[in-house]
Amino acid sequence: MADHDRDVARSPLDRVVERGGHLLSTAREEGGAFGRARRRQLEIILMIAVQAGLAAGLAALLAARLGPGAHVFAPAAAVGTIATAIGQRVRRTLELLAGVGVGIVVSDVLRYFLGSGVVQTGLVVTVAIATALLVAGRGGALVGQAGGTAVLIATLAPADHNLEVPRIVDALIGGLAGLFVVAVLLPVNPLRILDNSAQPVISGLTRQLDAIAEAQTNRDAEAAMRALEALRNLGPDVGRLTDALSGAQEVVTIAPARWRRRQHFHRYAAALRHLEQVILYTRSVARRTVTALQHDEPVPPALPMALSRLADALRELHQACRDEREFTRVDQLVLESAQCVGRAWGQGVRSDGEAMINDIRTAGSEVLRAAGCPTEESNELVRRATTAGEVETRPPARAHLYRPIPDRGHRPVRSRSRADRAAPARRARKRRTPPADGR
Repeated sequence: MADHDRDVARSPLDRVVERGGHLLSTAREEGGAFGRARRRQLEIILMIAVQAGLAAGLAALLAARLGPGAHVFAPAAAVGTIATAIGQRVRRTLELLAGVGVGIVVSDVLRYFLGSGVVQTGLVVTVAIATALLVAGRGGALVGQAGGTAVLIATLAPADHNLEVPRIVDALIGGLAGLFVVAVLLPVNPLRILDNSAQPVISGLTRQLDAIAEAQTNRDAEAAMRALEALRNLGPDVGRLTDALSGAQEVVTIAPARWRRRQHFHRYAAALRHLEQVILYTRSVARRTVTALQHDEPVPPALPMALSRLADALRELHQACRDEREFTRVDQLVLESAQCVGRAWGQGVRSDGEAMINDIRTAGSEVLRAAGCPTEESNELVRRATTAGEVETRPPARAHLYRPIPDRGHRPVRSRSRADRAAPARRARKRRTPPADGR
């Protein structure tokens, strides 16, 4: 009895120690993930800086061969082409050339009718920017180059004629030098770009799926709320993944040295494009978990198990994409998650539990589509697995109604006479006829 009292007295301290150890391990894991993310970011920054330096030097060298002059705009255009967002360099070069053309045309036309001066310079820049915005529909390289070229020609053309052709040539040299560096001299590894950008998204998503499962098991609404906030904070990582997909697509398109990786890239990219939808459904599961726990709704044990299987499926999907393996294990884990969802349905849920089940099923279908399964087939597989799990927990009533009839051998059917067939009707009329005495 004394030992039992001592254990009860020690239990609050044990819970505090356990809580502290959990927080320490979480902080260590998040710190390691942050350090890895920073290292991957520094690798990308270093690659872009080296590419920009090479492009600027090459553009300056080519521009100097054309004739005397500073040719400052050629290396500037090369740096502008490289330093833009990954995956937009070809478009950036075209916008740069188009912006220079718009600025030159507007400046020359207005100077011909209005002349030169301070007021004329302001008017030239206004019209050039407005024209560029009408052409592009938004801000960007085209608008910036149109305004810069308009300023240059409006202010320097009275003193130095024939600025238009050198400006166009410098823009062309700079843009082509930047594309040459990206495509030929120093092309990045598209698969490394994808992996570096996908790792924080998948690790964050799977970690929060496990956290939601743990919160459901422990009925901890605050832990589910923290998981929901962490899922919302994945937005910047998802944005970087989208840029990485665009950049890798550009590399495997224009870089001959990376053409052999096209098939692997397209397989990897097709899987990663479904992650954003999985994150959205996982957020919904986290919100429903918070509400269900706050309203004291039942959470069957099979429901957190389904989330854990879904997290394992995402980890396996990432590893299979990296190693070019088949997605067989991914399909198996998703169907196990769907079976757990069906068992949870059979164990009994309320409104928030039903919503969580639907979200987990839809997220599982998205993971199957990421693994290359067609949409209709993935939905059908998840539906069948869910039904199987439900039947396993709660067999349908109709299974007891239609039992097989035992075979007792063939017995000949005796033909019935007309009198035999009429006997049941006579008995029924006799029961309905009241007695003669009225009783």
